[in-house]
This record gives sequence, structure tokens and C-alpha cells, in this order.
Amino acid sequence: MAQDPARHHRRSIRLKGYDYSQAGAYFVTLCTQDRACIFGVVVNGEVQLNEYGRKVADCWLWLAEQYPYIHLDEWVVMPNHIHGIMVTIADCRGGSRTAPTVTSKRKPLGRLIGAFKTVSTKHINDIRTTPGAKLWQRNYYEHIIRDEPSLHRIRQYITNNPARWETDRENPAALAPEPENAWSA
Repeated sequence: MAQDPARHHRRSIRLKGYDYSQAGAYFVTLCTQDRACIFGVVVNGEVQLNEYGRKVADCWLWLAEQYPYIHLDEWVVMPNHIHGIMVTIADCRGGSRTAPTVTSKRKPLGRLIGAFKTVSTKHINDIRTTPGAKLWQRNYYEHIIRDEPSLHRIRQYITNNPARWETDRENPAALAPEPENAWSA
């Protein structure tokens, strides 16, 4: 039986020609497979993570431990997704009189997200005894943060996300879903 080739051709949402391994700030959102709410619940506008959600949070923090050029800014694990601001910084060694040196090959954003997905999926599947099960949707959302006002708006969006869970477009039981880019308003 022949497969439809268009079915496996996905349109990239990445900015064409942009070097995602360069220093910069990125807003990312990753959703669970089928948007399943498996990381906890939101009660009175506050996220209460379960064991899986705490493990996802640990894996998010692992990124900055594993890759010295990563700084994690504002982030939150929600019942079925994670929002975060990831800042990649320039590799530099020595004092102000020494030339910057690259200490290791920098991974582009997509490979960093891939590392997070791989590690978190393995840990969650070990806990659930579901080897090979998918945890995350195939793709993820990203936005290049270009200025301070945008950074501030996105930080506020992430901070306020739990309080808006009842209308969050990622919430399968949302009453009146918010617009897709509510942080950009």
C-alpha cells in the first residue's frame, strides 16, 4: 500500500536562514502528545505538579546544567505543556583581556529541544513503565525574542499562564480559548 508523500512533508515553522545556534533569547512551547494533561492540575490559578510534572521541571533545569551556554529565564510546566524562555549566551573564557574562545560546538535550538524531549520522555516512561511511548508532540512552537519590551510581555504571559488556565488554548476543557499569540498583544 503506497503512502501519501504529502502526509510526511511538514512545513517548517523556523525562520528561514536564521542561525539558531547563535546567542539569543527564544520563547518555546512544547505540548504533550494529544495534549494529554499528565503533569498535574491547576487549582485556584496555581499549578500543582504531580511526579511526572516535577520530573519534566527537573529535565528543563538539566538543560542549563548540561549546556553551559544556556540560561533559563522565566518558565512554567502546565498540565499538558511547558512554556519557557531559553537564552543562549556567547561562549567566553578568561578575563577581559583574553579573546573569546568557543569551548564546545553549540547546538542549535532544535537540537536542545530534542535533547530535552529525549531525556524527559525517557524519565517519564521509566516512571510509568511505558518504554517507547510518545510523551511530546513532534514539533514545538518557538519565537525569537528581539527586544526588551517583547521579553517583558512574554515573561508576563508565562507568569500569568496558570491563572488563565480556564481559557488557555492548550487546555482541552477551556471555556473560551484565548487567541494564539496572547503574549504579543
